[in-house]
Amino acid sequence: MSRIGNKTITIPAGVTVEVNGNHVVAKGPKGTIEKDFHPAVKVEVEGEVAKVTIDNPANGYIHGTMRTVLANMIEGVNNEFTKTLEINGVGYRAQKQGNNLLMNLGYSHPVVVEPPEGITFDVPDANTIIVRGISKEVVGQTAAVVRMKRPPEVYKGKGIKYADEHIRRKVGKTGK
Repeated sequence: MSRIGNKTITIPAGVTVEVNGNHVVAKGPKGTIEKDFHPAVKVEVEGEVAKVTIDNPANGYIHGTMRTVLANMIEGVNNEFTKTLEINGVGYRAQKQGNNLLMNLGYSHPVVVEPPEGITFDVPDANTIIVRGISKEVVGQTAAVVRMKRPPEVYKGKGIKYADEHIRRKVGKTGK
């Protein structure tokens, strides 16, 4: 019995959801997302409400997950998802080069990250990167890939971190 899976999803104006068997297509002002759902899950759309049901209670493990995936698809085509990253460190900076992200992170060479399909990078200043896209999964994965180019270190806090992330600092060696 999934409490999340039993909730209905309200479809906003301007968004359409088409179901063909287990294949679901969500279209909205920001774009289109297609996804094949688990065979044990049935998606029903009635007017402006979508509902996810399961055929057998033994398949309840996937119920809440598939409902959340559908809700994220609808939210993504209506409003884009964003992840904000901050760069901390002397000489560390980012800039856009075409569609790519060019970063100087203290290495002997600049680091270039190419965005996957449907993802755009915004660089409002040299120390902030915004990853935008309609798929929550791809936005999160791309932000994680960018962060792994120079993860924050615990002594000085240098590196790339999420804007809402808190780095637990360690105390360095003490001299005699």
